[in-house]
Amino acid sequence: MIRVLFIHQNLPGQFRRLIRDLQSRPDMELTAIGEETAVRRENLGPRLRVIGYPKPEGAGEKTHHYLKHFEACVRRGQSIARLCVGLKEQGYVPDVVLAHPGWGEALFVKDVFPQARLVVFCEFWWAADGLDVNFDPAYPSSFDDRARIRIKNSVLMQSLMAADDGVAPTRWQLGAHPPELRPKIRMIHEGIDTRFLAPDPQASLALPNGALLTRAQPVLTYVARNLEPYRGFHTFMRSLPRLLAGNPDLQVVVVGGDGVSYGRPPPPGFDSYRAALVAELAAELAGQDRQVDWSRVHFLGKVPYDTYRSVLQVSSLHVYLTYPFVLSWSMLEAMAVGVPVLGSDTGPVREVIRDGDNGFLTDFFDSEALATRALDLIARREQTAAIGLRGRATVLQDYDFETVGLPAYLDLLKPLARLAPSTTLENA
Repeated sequence: MIRVLFIHQNLPGQFRRLIRDLQSRPDMELTAIGEETAVRRENLGPRLRVIGYPKPEGAGEKTHHYLKHFEACVRRGQSIARLCVGLKEQGYVPDVVLAHPGWGEALFVKDVFPQARLVVFCEFWWAADGLDVNFDPAYPSSFDDRARIRIKNSVLMQSLMAADDGVAPTRWQLGAHPPELRPKIRMIHEGIDTRFLAPDPQASLALPNGALLTRAQPVLTYVARNLEPYRGFHTFMRSLPRLLAGNPDLQVVVVGGDGVSYGRPPPPGFDSYRAALVAELAAELAGQDRQVDWSRVHFLGKVPYDTYRSVLQVSSLHVYLTYPFVLSWSMLEAMAVGVPVLGSDTGPVREVIRDGDNGFLTDFFDSEALATRALDLIARREQTAAIGLRGRATVLQDYDFETVGLPAYLDLLKPLARLAPSTTLENA
């Protein structure tokens, strides 16, 4: 029996599909730790022991502002360490620990379980230049930002130095890490469920206003966890006037919340970037005696996964924009469904999409170019459908969970699987 311990603040996070698969294997004993108010229990199965912990206190009021994130992570790491000490006193020692280090949870795991194999999920390494920070001229950084980022990476560095292995989902994300640390990191994407996310010519989507969308009509889609600049929402919104004017039959479907996952809060006076951009467009178009036909733009908010799949399945063209930052699942999921993707010409997207071959690229900042290219592709959607199918072939080949992601993760466990139960890493 191999004991596997998962640690993730908002469990299951990136380990969702792996946890579900391992539960079907009789030689696996699974335990997971996550912040009790953030654990998504609906995504967890019956053979997983889940241990929640209360959200730790953040940094103190007098903590230096460079150190606020660092202190919060240390406090969280300490909470996890105490919990792990309690497990050890009860006789539980894992053979392998899979942890996301971004909130400090992996900092002291190796100190409690020194003989366990610690694998950390290397999602992103922050940088003051060349990646997301200072990418968008509208949101310049300061010297304080540079210094804060350096200290912020200390948590990731300490966690990776203590770990036996690191895992990064893409080559671009792996390459964002310092050269000295890259040899310790493997590239393993967490995988896309290409059986569930597959083309369906008969798909339909019922909108809140009662209308029914199908693949028979032109539909453009945009998806992000939250609608914000990191995912190019400002560029997308600014493309709407031309998009809607250029195709009177076009329906636009937008999925995502009005919060902020990354970056700065909305402009003063607005509770969301969506509200700010709607006001911006209204003011800009008022002088031209024009307006956006919002009746053809459908903001669905955050939706159930089945609804999300239907959104992608009825889409004629999916727009995905991102800073040089973590690649979203949504882009690969759209490709898996077979919808052509128009993505931003940024590093994480270029790793996957070859313009005109398995998808299309556009300048991240140029809303006019985005609208022009999107209108052309939608007008030729019968021809561009083949590009969408090549996009699905890319996901099947390089990002499928069952044939790519799962075998690679199981390879991390192979050395343990060869050991007899009496000679696990704990007592070897």
